Amino acid sequence: MTSTHPPSPARALVVGATGIIGQALSTQLVEAGWTTFGLSRSGGAADGVTPVVADLSDLDGLRTALEGVDPELVAITAWTRQETEAENIAVNGAAVRHVLAALEPSRSVRHVALMTGLKHYLGPFEAYGTGDMPDTPFREEEPRLDHPNFYYAQEDELFDSARRTGHTWSVHRSHTVFGFATGNAMNMVLTISAYATICRELGRPLVFPGSELQWNGVTDVTDADLLAEQIIWAAEHEAGHDQAFNIANGDVFRWRSLWPRIAEHFGVEWEGFEGAPRPLETAMADSAETWRRIAEQHGLVEPDIDRVASWWHTDGDLGRTVESLTDMNKSRAAGFLGFRDSRESFFHHVERYRAARVLP
Repeated sequence: MTSTHPPSPARALVVGATGIIGQALSTQLVEAGWTTFGLSRSGGAADGVTPVVADLSDLDGLRTALEGVDPELVAITAWTRQETEAENIAVNGAAVRHVLAALEPSRSVRHVALMTGLKHYLGPFEAYGTGDMPDTPFREEEPRLDHPNFYYAQEDELFDSARRTGHTWSVHRSHTVFGFATGNAMNMVLTISAYATICRELGRPLVFPGSELQWNGVTDVTDADLLAEQIIWAAEHEAGHDQAFNIANGDVFRWRSLWPRIAEHFGVEWEGFEGAPRPLETAMADSAETWRRIAEQHGLVEPDIDRVASWWHTDGDLGRTVESLTDMNKSRAAGFLGFRDSRESFFHHVERYRAARVLP
């Protein structure tokens, strides 16, 4: 396995630095000695990261904001959900194109990592889990589906840039992400934890919100820190160049086994799947005042439940009616051997949120 470590000091740009993956990756890059820049609209960034404020839809603004950044590694971990897949393709494809075009004049970029996900295999929101899909576990060599998909559009922009400028690339297809991020609500660990905390406050059971298949079947997830490790590995090793890799923790579990452990951890009773999904978006529709009260009682840093939990996002993951499992053999054979215990990953991040006073 050949290492291609860039010369010191290496420079990295994380696009989407305030997201759950962007925060994890930025932190690891700083700890590894990279000079790290974090691009976001808000200007937020992890400790040790130089913030870059820009809008991915504004090419001229990006050119100005990125002047002098000159990264060797670019990691694109951001996307913006739109009403239709056609809009997703236009907006998110353009985001990749704009970032790479803005950096092209400096000729500094050596590797670009793009984070996508399992909609590569399952289809976009408008055709999710329909038609002919590959068998599980999903493998990277599967052909693209017939449906238009913004992940494909992002990949094509990445490939076009690589052909023009000669940089290497990697694509990282994650499953549901477990991780730690502040100011980012699209996080299943924090959403379920906030739900359990509200249930405890109101004396309600922790009701599994998803489908029968997700309750009884096996699934896998991706730890945000593990995904960050794979991105850095792919940038630094020839075996990671010009390849697409699945990234999951390497184990499988059933929610019917993990759910009681979560309930016990938060000191609440629980209920499993009973006849039909019971979505969080409905159950938690009036939870804002309860969370505000909890935050005040415990001195939490965020009293706005909409900045803590994303009910629709977790409903989407737990409500799937198709099996979702990924194969990690390609990544292992190439030399990336990282793994996580998914059950321990969940509770590890819960404790990080407690330490940060996001959870009581």
